[in-house]
Parts: sequence; C-alpha cells; structure tokens
Amino acid sequence: MAAQRRTLMQSHQSWTDDLPLCQMCGVGSATNCVYSPDDKGTQSHPNEDGYLRFRGEDGCFLYGVFNGYDGGRVASFASQCLTAELLLGQLKSNHTDSDVRRILTQAFDVVEKSYFETIDHALAEKAHLSTYVLPHNELSPQSQKVQERLKELEQEVSGGATAVVALILNNKLYIANVGTNRVLLCKSSSDGQNQVLQIGRPHNTDNEEELQRLAALGVDSARVRQAGQIAGQSSTRRLGDYRVKLNYTEIDLLSAAKTKPIIAEPEIPVSQSLDSVTGFLLLLSEGLINALESAHGTEQANQEIVAMVAAELALQTSLEAVAQSVVERVKRLHHDVYVSGRQRASYCSQHEDMTLLIRTLNYPLAEGALTPTQGGRVYPVSVPYSNSQSTSKTSVTLSLVMPSQNTLTNGTNTASTLEEGTPTPGSQSPTATLQSTNTQTQSSSSSSGDGSLFRQRGSQAAQPDETGRVPPYVDFTQFYSLWGSDHCDGQSTQGGLGPQ
Repeated sequence: MAAQRRTLMQSHQSWTDDLPLCQMCGVGSATNCVYSPDDKGTQSHPNEDGYLRFRGEDGCFLYGVFNGYDGGRVASFASQCLTAELLLGQLKSNHTDSDVRRILTQAFDVVEKSYFETIDHALAEKAHLSTYVLPHNELSPQSQKVQERLKELEQEVSGGATAVVALILNNKLYIANVGTNRVLLCKSSSDGQNQVLQIGRPHNTDNEEELQRLAALGVDSARVRQAGQIAGQSSTRRLGDYRVKLNYTEIDLLSAAKTKPIIAEPEIPVSQSLDSVTGFLLLLSEGLINALESAHGTEQANQEIVAMVAAELALQTSLEAVAQSVVERVKRLHHDVYVSGRQRASYCSQHEDMTLLIRTLNYPLAEGALTPTQGGRVYPVSVPYSNSQSTSKTSVTLSLVMPSQNTLTNGTNTASTLEEGTPTPGSQSPTATLQSTNTQTQSSSSSSGDGSLFRQRGSQAAQPDETGRVPPYVDFTQFYSLWGSDHCDGQSTQGGLGPQ
C-alpha cells in the first residue's frame, strides 16, 4: 500500500479525479510575492497551497484549504488522501455527531501515517548517508555525491501543511482544523443584521490552550511564546514535517518534550446547524489572513473580508469570480500599503500564497450585475473607516445602487446603510444608498445595522499632497468608469458623471 501511495505521489494521477465537484462554491488564489525596493514583485517559490471542493452522496459536501510550506507535497497529498478517507463510503446520513467527529479524527490520523509511509525509504536512506564520515579539509568525488544526494533527499522529505476542512452532512456543518487557517460562517437575517462566527482558534504560539498543552509535555511555553515560531512555522499542529515529528528532540525548543509535541490531531468544535441559514461559509488560508492583517491590523480583519465577499456577491455572476476578486483585493491592499511607506509598510514587504474558498448558503448571486429587487445597477465605491480602538485605517468597498427609472433601489443581504444625497450633473439626479455587510472580529457577534463604523474619519485629518489637494474620502473612480461605460457608450462624458 505504501508503494502504491509513493507511485501516486510521484505521478500526476489523483485519487479523486472521478468525484463530482461542488458547484455551490468558488475558489480564488494568488501566488506568493516578494517586493523589491523598485516595487517589482517576484514569486519566490511555486504555489504551496491546496484545496478540495467535492460533493458526495446523501447530501454530503466536503471542502478544505491547505497551507503548505517548504514545498507543496504535503498539501497535495493531504487534499487527496482526506477526500479518499471521507467520501468513499465512510460517511452516512444516519451518523450521529459523535460518529462524524470520530471519522474526521481518524481520517487525519490516516493522512499523517500514510504520508510518512510514502517517505520512509527516503528517510531511511537519508539517515544512512548522514553517518558517512567526510575527510577533513577535502571533499572527495564520492563525498560530493553523498552531499548532493542528501540535498535531494532533504527536498524530498521536507515540508508540511496546515489544514482546515469543512464537512456538510445532514445540513450540519462540521469543522476540523489543524494549524493556522481560518473559518468564518456568515449568517444573514431578515431584519438586515449579519452575524459572523469564527469557528475555532488557530493553533499557534499565541494560543493559550496550545501553550498549556505543550507545557504539560515539558516544553518551556514561555520560550515558545517569545520565539513565535517552532522550526520556522508559527503553527503548533501540522501535517507532515518530519523535523518536528520524528526529530523533535534535536530542536532546542522541543527537546525537553516527554512525547511528540507537534501533532496532527484536528480540533473539531461543536457542529453548526444550517437549517434556514442564509449566508456564506469562508475558508481562508494563513497566507490570505496574514496579508490582510499585515496591511490593516488584526482588529477588523474578519469584518473586512466579509464586507469584500458581500460586495463581490452583489457584483459578480459566478462564485469563482467572487472568490478571485476578493483575493485580488487583498493582494492590492497589501501592495498599496507597502508602496505607501506608511507605518505598516514594513510588515508588507512580502506575502505568502493566498487561497479563499467561498460556499454560499441560500445566498443569491447578482444577475447580470443587477440588484435582485428592481433592476438597479450596483456600482463599487471605496469608503474608508477607522476603529476607535485602533489607529489603523481600513477601506471597504460598498455598493452604490443607482436606480434604473429615477427611483431609489435598495440591494439586499446588507447589514448597515448610509443614505447620502449624490447630486449628478446629468439628466438623472437620484439619491443613492451606500450599502455594505459588516460583521465582527470576535468569536461571535451581530452588527446592529446603525452604520457606526462609517461615521468616523479617524483621529488625523488628511494632509494635502504636493499639488495642494486633499485625497478624497470616498473613491468614486470605479463608479465613474462603470457609469460612463453604461450610459455614454464610449462617447464623451460631457455633462455626465465624473470630475469636470
């Protein structure tokens, strides 16, 4: 069996090629990037993230996002093996919550053991060659070959991945998490309020429960917290990574552990019922989270990503386009902070691979970029907001809804509104409604719909640029562009919208 797994890993064949994909979700991604002083971005390594999105039998759906490091082999293997362990008859509609939790835990255990079976020969050869004694002050041809082979073996066996898996069975949502990816469940209610639940906490060196677990094994948790990383990663639970699984006694921070300190056991919170739920589920890779938090801080990260998703759902006609547009937004935000030279620019010199998976839950997509009510056209407008408890500033794209027949049209699935007169020089002068979906950054809370986040402009006033102009508070660039293309058909915008 191990030989078969090794053969499959070395080929392009997938164990899950014949499984049907879920059409109710979309995935967006971006590769890693390092910015140079002249603002040129360079990819430092191949994409290491992975994901899965399959539809099983009996109303079963399986999704996952995997953040690989030091290569994408573990992420790729885990995405295939987990699917095979969960969607090939193991899960039944009559299974209880405890049954599902047991099956999920067993699946991760099989993935971990199976992966190490695929590299056991390479590890054994590496251990054997490592005992080769090199001549002093000289490398013989044979010694050079040994060193080259050791480098090849290290590349073959190194690397690991963190993983988060979402399973929907019997209209219940189960989350299994290993590491530092994130899950957000956004629920929309009929009264215009949205609730966002961050399911689970990251397994990293800031997690108090994880530090207590390590301390119980004899690890100095204070040193771990101070170091912030273990063998190059902040995660305290991982798939693969032989260094912290097999050779942890050779790692200073972990050498005192009584038993294996870095584990692959998933944390599975209480299941969530999806009955009568309207909203969407988000699976975010660590790279996407870190890019957004590096640019704007941690306080409003969940709010921002949900607002972006809601705005794109009102604009796009496919979930793939929604997910990719949100990832591109985060990528641009991260880059813009870097080139701005502002306070957080030093945190944004590079970002890792980014992956976002969106699964809608009875949530409508835009139809031809129209609002779902009376045909009003939705135009994007970028509006910043500030957090009174933070000095960081954030820009969130809202929906500026323009009526088609001189009447105001409101979009749906929003959490807060700001009504503001928007005079136009042209024949139509409607008042428009700015709309966005706003949520929380704690484990769970509701937005009241009072729009309070958008009533502050921050404690510092904008400063004029070299031309004496003050940057606009609201960016109407996309609005002008789309309005012009819709109403002028490429002709002059004389007398129309936009700066004259």
